Amino acid sequence: MAKTNLYDMNGKVVGEIELLDSVFGIEPNKVVMHEAVKNHLVNKRQGTQSTLTRAEVRGGGRKPWRQKGTGRARQGSIRAPQWTHGGIAFGPKPRHFENSMNKKARQLAIKSALAAKFQAGNMIVVENIEMNEIKTKSFIGFLNNINANCKALVITPEVRKNVVLSARNIPNVTTTISSIISTYEILKAEKLVVDKVAVEKIQEVYA
Repeated sequence: MAKTNLYDMNGKVVGEIELLDSVFGIEPNKVVMHEAVKNHLVNKRQGTQSTLTRAEVRGGGRKPWRQKGTGRARQGSIRAPQWTHGGIAFGPKPRHFENSMNKKARQLAIKSALAAKFQAGNMIVVENIEMNEIKTKSFIGFLNNINANCKALVITPEVRKNVVLSARNIPNVTTTISSIISTYEILKAEKLVVDKVAVEKIQEVYA
């Protein structure tokens, strides 16, 4: 079982916490992590872009000129794709991009991302991440105390309003809860700042 230091909000070491090898000690699976990130990004696509075909563009019901005798190329409508203001040929239409991963692959991807961050020394466990008041300056001070003043993902066991509101205006700092962590968010962050109880909940689910 691996161990890591446990910090308080002032950045002082107050103890140690044991981490399960079945979560934080595995060999990160890069292939599954890559699939999870692709799956996350493709599911964010709205698929609402749309263009008008020649049948949908207003006008063009009359033949522009007679078929023969003018010396010009034959034309059937001024709304054909080759005309200015004509319809779009093979343009995008609303569609669903949604994709899915099976549960075991999704869990393996999250465990791999967590293990990669921990093994690289980019995970900081804090005894209790809590704010008595909504104060961005104080939260920035907390991140500076634990050397996480970078692109950080703060994970708490449940929604803590003061933490969320204190962190929301800090560039590159994101807050989430342990039950909805994603591979994409973990890998995107440079540092993981995790509440002790959140670590315990993560280990209960993914061990």
